[in-house]
Amino acid sequence: MFGLIDWWRRRSARGRGFDPAWRAILEAHVPFYPALTGPVRERFETALKVFLLTKHWIAAGGMVIDDEVKVVISAAAARLVMNRPRDHYQRLTEIVVYPSHYVHPGGDGIIFGEAQSWGTVVLSYDATTHGMKNPGDGHDTALHEFAHVLDAADGKFDGTPVLDHLTSYAPWTRVMSAEFLRLRKKVARRGVLRRYGATNEAEFFAVASEAFFEKPRQLRDRHPDLYAVLRDYYA
Repeated sequence: MFGLIDWWRRRSARGRGFDPAWRAILEAHVPFYPALTGPVRERFETALKVFLLTKHWIAAGGMVIDDEVKVVISAAAARLVMNRPRDHYQRLTEIVVYPSHYVHPGGDGIIFGEAQSWGTVVLSYDATTHGMKNPGDGHDTALHEFAHVLDAADGKFDGTPVLDHLTSYAPWTRVMSAEFLRLRKKVARRGVLRRYGATNEAEFFAVASEAFFEKPRQLRDRHPDLYAVLRDYYA
């Protein structure tokens, strides 16, 4: 029953027009949007619209959620899947937004975002907008967390999302494993991939996704095999 309801909600969302006010928000706050034209922009706007209209938005920590917040966060989610042929984010049901960083009760670590296994993404809006405003630093909190959601589409945070073809898994595993081990062995110096990606395979995929969208030329030049498998997945 849930699958049928989800399908109907997505179908209904696709049939709705794209609010012109959303384009003004995108022009003001999403640096990659103006470069999208023609069918590419249409695919992006459709993905954004479906995401925005089918998720539950929950304010936390005094946050006020308005159209700007929804559009900016939805833009990060749509950017990842705009070129993918199937529906995505079905397991994701709600977006919790804090105005800034937060901590778990009893915890001592500052958190900027997290993707949870039961269908929730939690984001700091400050961190989200900071990532948008710095499109070339390879660090985008919202993009990172939504990559985790794609990774967990099969129920596991393991660095391997659902791929389109069975034949894609072997090269994906070979390249991702080699690049992950390479990052773990790397001495502490600045590179295309953030060191946080050496934490585990799931974080590696999310960090590599950030680099693919924010540092595509550097990733292609210095990690051509990694760039190629991510291009096959995202583009």
